[in-house]
Amino acid sequence: MPLRPLLFALCLLPAVACAAAAARDLDLPAPPLRWTPPALASDQYESSPVFSPDGGELFFFRAPPAFDRYRLLYSHCRGGQRDAPREPAFAGPASALETDPAYSPDGAWLYYASDRASAGDLDIWRVRRHADGGWGEPERLPLPVNSAQTELLPRPQADGSLLFGSARDGGAGGRDVYRATPRADGGWAVAALPAPVNTPADEYEADLSADGRVLVVVANRGTRSHLYVYDRHGEAWRERGRVPARDDVFQVGPLLSPDAKRLLFAQADGERSGEFFLVELEAGADARWPPACVD
Repeated sequence: MPLRPLLFALCLLPAVACAAAAARDLDLPAPPLRWTPPALASDQYESSPVFSPDGGELFFFRAPPAFDRYRLLYSHCRGGQRDAPREPAFAGPASALETDPAYSPDGAWLYYASDRASAGDLDIWRVRRHADGGWGEPERLPLPVNSAQTELLPRPQADGSLLFGSARDGGAGGRDVYRATPRADGGWAVAALPAPVNTPADEYEADLSADGRVLVVVANRGTRSHLYVYDRHGEAWRERGRVPARDDVFQVGPLLSPDAKRLLFAQADGERSGEFFLVELEAGADARWPPACVD
């Protein structure tokens, strides 16, 4: 069974460990509202939207409600709206699980998770974007970025480092959020983020603001996976609180706006299964994000 259904299930850690990580809900200007372009909505689960640097291209993944299969899709702005999504030219075989896209800040690479090399084991891959809009050949990132366990939601940073979630050993317990930093010799140094970001429960997705000061983490610390916001204070992280989305369903696939005042994420939405939702984390957010399709 793929890892995600297990992560979205009830917390299997001891009750004390789960309860210890409880957080207060944030006091937000307004509740989350559904934000999904009509061409992208379906009866499946759409999650993890990301935009190209110019805002014209949107990548995401789609999965059945059971999350037993997921595939990358993309959509362009055409005629003032998003067009019908389709699989990219670099897509793996139909049997492969492919998920969690992310552009590098300069748009030169698209990172994602795939099990095309080892069925059931999601690893981090990347593919180069050519100047003419075409794609190169996907390449699997080396050890120790990838491991014998599952890696999820890669988020490349402007300094060349990579944020991601992993089920590997060596963290605080359960799954944890890691940061891989390139070394001068061409290798990578990988370290788990410190407490309170990682706990004995499950933390397995995260998005970091462009200025490195705000972090949103997907964590299962009780009954389901929810969104937790952190602020950097010096070299330490301080928990701001939990995004007050629906408590009866999980939230995943976080994407912060450039000013870190808005957040896109995925959440169940009745017969639509899963949709993109938008919430303001602070007043005064840039209303031009998410990018609109404008002729």
